[in-house]
Amino acid sequence: MSPVHVPGRAGSAEQAQARHTDTRRTFPPLPPRARPGGDAALTWWGNAWVDALEDTSLDLGRLARGRAYADRGHVDAITVTPGRVLAYVHGSRPRPYRAELRLRTLTDEEWTRFAETAAARPDHMASLLDKDVPHALAAAVDLLPAVDDLIPACTCPDRAEPCKHAAALCYQTARLVDEDPFVLFLLRGRGEQELLADLTRRNAAHTAQERRADAPPALDTVPAREAFARAEHLPQLPPEFPAPAHPERPPSYPQAPDAPDPLALDLLATEAGARAHTLLTTGADPLAGLTPWQDAVRLAAAHPGSGLTAATRALYAALSRGTGRTPVDLARAVAAWRQGGLAGLTVLEDEWDPPAGPFDRARPALLALDFPEFRPRRNHLSTAALQLRLGRDGLWYGYESDPGREDWWPRGEPSPDPVSALDSLLGRE
Repeated sequence: MSPVHVPGRAGSAEQAQARHTDTRRTFPPLPPRARPGGDAALTWWGNAWVDALEDTSLDLGRLARGRAYADRGHVDAITVTPGRVLAYVHGSRPRPYRAELRLRTLTDEEWTRFAETAAARPDHMASLLDKDVPHALAAAVDLLPAVDDLIPACTCPDRAEPCKHAAALCYQTARLVDEDPFVLFLLRGRGEQELLADLTRRNAAHTAQERRADAPPALDTVPAREAFARAEHLPQLPPEFPAPAHPERPPSYPQAPDAPDPLALDLLATEAGARAHTLLTTGADPLAGLTPWQDAVRLAAAHPGSGLTAATRALYAALSRGTGRTPVDLARAVAAWRQGGLAGLTVLEDEWDPPAGPFDRARPALLALDFPEFRPRRNHLSTAALQLRLGRDGLWYGYESDPGREDWWPRGEPSPDPVSALDSLLGRE
């Protein structure tokens, strides 16, 4: 249902710009849910918002109709200000109803207690910047609504509290709070910029105080000549321990309410150990020349296929979002990396015009094996379902696609001989 213009709402660019201040945020209408009736919220604080609504209402039927209105996208743009959220909701009549929810704002003393609790711990600061709300911070003040905290109102003739229009607004607000907890902070009385500025100032004061407390005592100095004279009489240092054959696995990290994500900790620790082991044994940094996309492919290739475990699927999804690629792009790139490392990924993404020589000699060799249908294009030799690509490293890489589709996937082992690469592609020894 398309939005209906309501008199009195901002219509000029200047009025729209004025609405987006630190203490007034207007969000465009949220799209209808792809799967109506699913979870109303995904985060624990979003679910607390929904629980406050559902625990307050005595009419489950009105809640269900309000949830259906929200799922179908009947709620127009939502405006959030301290202690208030407002939107126009489309019902059965042509003209929408004006629905709103009110919520108590926190006092200055409560905000001071919240900011001091957050600034005292760097992990709490990091969580807030990552749009996450630790349980300990929410417990420091009455941040989340409880029963009867939400006060609904609507211009419809229904006197129920909440009516289905106010319930629809509440469910859509839960989606906003899910995505950005600073919407909840604004409802409690503080805008994002003001809150972050206060937290930054308090965190800096805590850090300076800790540095003063942890300052090491002054040490007695020793003249350099005397120190070197002593060194001449010291025994030889023992030989270095041999490097381990493989990097060790990190310890397991249990799940705790205020702990970072165990999967992320395991991934970071594993990567740090592998990188340190390579530096120790070869003197070279394995990540020095990689772009963020190449490093994401390398990370994904070091784990099992994306369909095996929930943790690996989560890793693939996070890497895809972080690089702006699709999971299919990442899976194809992982197959190329496992085929030939960075060179294999380059072959997947880089077409080039090879000079005369190995490329020109490949077609007669394939013709002798009764493969006359290979067609040349730049560094590719292709049939309807098979393809060989010549890399800049002089190796041939096999690719496969369903007939009639340009959906090429790396297969087999690379080889300097196109016939050997084709045998590997076809699964022949």
